[in-house]
Amino acid sequence: MTRSATAPAGAVAPRGETTVTPPAAASAAAIRTDDPTTDPAADSTAAADAQASAPSGLPGSGDDDPDERTAADSAAQRRTRSPRPSPTTTLSATDSVRPHSSPTGAEFTRPGGMFSSLRVRNYRYYFAGQVVSNTGTWMQRIAQDWLVLSLTGSPLAVGITTAMQFLPMLLLGLFGGVLADRMPKRRLLIHTQGTMGLLAAGLAVLTIGDVVTPYYVYAFALLLGLVTVVDNPTRQAFVSEMVGPKDLANAVSLNAANFQTARLVGPAVAGLLIAAVGSGWAFAVNALSFAAVIGGLLAMRESELRPTEPIAREKGQLREGLRYVKERPELLWPMVLAGFIGTFGFNFPTLLSGFAHDTFKVGAGQYGILNTAMAVGSLAGALLAARRGAPRLRRLVGAALAFGTLEVVAAFAPDYWTFALLLTLIGVFGLSFNTSVNSTLQLATDPEMRGRVMGLLVLVFTGGTPIGAPVVGWVTASYGPRLGLLACGVVSALAAAAVGLVLARSADLRVRFDLHPGRGGRVVAFVPRAAAAGKGELVPAC
Repeated sequence: MTRSATAPAGAVAPRGETTVTPPAAASAAAIRTDDPTTDPAADSTAAADAQASAPSGLPGSGDDDPDERTAADSAAQRRTRSPRPSPTTTLSATDSVRPHSSPTGAEFTRPGGMFSSLRVRNYRYYFAGQVVSNTGTWMQRIAQDWLVLSLTGSPLAVGITTAMQFLPMLLLGLFGGVLADRMPKRRLLIHTQGTMGLLAAGLAVLTIGDVVTPYYVYAFALLLGLVTVVDNPTRQAFVSEMVGPKDLANAVSLNAANFQTARLVGPAVAGLLIAAVGSGWAFAVNALSFAAVIGGLLAMRESELRPTEPIAREKGQLREGLRYVKERPELLWPMVLAGFIGTFGFNFPTLLSGFAHDTFKVGAGQYGILNTAMAVGSLAGALLAARRGAPRLRRLVGAALAFGTLEVVAAFAPDYWTFALLLTLIGVFGLSFNTSVNSTLQLATDPEMRGRVMGLLVLVFTGGTPIGAPVVGWVTASYGPRLGLLACGVVSALAAAAVGLVLARSADLRVRFDLHPGRGGRVVAFVPRAAAAGKGELVPAC
């Protein structure tokens, strides 16, 4: 039986807008019965059921209506086909599934509260351990930079230390994702977290013993980066094994809130500890903090996890992961957008120091306030994201566009406090984009591919730092911080607009502007091209 995808004609959305099913969500409404074993009556019933359940609109751009679909649905429909269809069965690009269903078959629900994922026992243990460990990690970051600066007196040496820590992710990030798919994630995390703790303890011993040199710090930073290559994608993919699809978006947002809280607390504690007893003891505290994570992992009830079966070791698994993303627009284009935002949008260490020192002529205290303002905004963005339900591509693109636009506005801020306020808003939308792209990709990915997909996300989002930071630094040094931030904002906003239009075009949609939307209507909406062109009172979208 061969099924060809056709959109249900004349479908009417709940708010009165005419919509059709895009190609990425096409149902099997028209069925050919060239197979002599096909039951026409059963086929027509299946077609009617598929048409009734097929959602409408831009993939992942569902509004707040319960019958509109989430960002994972178009990918979930793709996965209903066999990886290698037989010659006698040709499936459409995406077969229809129930609205709000995940790749694993679980149904999405409305938001269950800001802290709904904490109802899961295993995730509570994980979250509590991360509170302690993230604080220790931020303490080590501050102490490491201060130690190198104290040993060398050179900001360049600090930059080399940072590069040594991030370089492995740029070179080996994809291989870390492959390892995450090949091994049980909980066991792998116990080993990576333990190794990180031993590295922190080793650096503490060298520093407290007063035998540390810059080269030792470089070496430890490089080793930490190598472990992070495996730890980062494994940690992100493991979240879905603890909470499942229903609470995944909430858990990703709470993890981000956890990290941002540590970003506020860790540096302050590190500053006090360094002033009182020296950098070495900050490393020692961080080493002890990993015991909290490992303890939480060991205390989990294995029977309550949703483990993904590790894949067997085979050749070509790295290429398979790249091909998997390339063939799926709902993965490819958010990944492309994350690459642009991560490489050019998130270069605040370089930019904020330039604004503080050169533009507003303020000291270290006011520079710290700028970082705090962004951290507060990021924390607020994470908590707001935790209140929402499953992620939507419309929200992801919108957050990226707002992030870039606010950077452009901030580049022209007339005074210090206006700039600090805008940084808070930038933090809100930057973190909203971060959590949206993370949960969107996880929900839209097959479990056995999740480690490789998340490894690629980490690569494009953080691995671009060694590329983007020198470029932004050169622009800032040559033409000033305002032009540097302006360039970052323009690139981010243009990338968001371009990806949004590509996603809309892939669903055969266009932007519709309705100057008189009426009750419950919208001034701007994505609608089928035929519908947008057929209403005389609408302004054509280009």
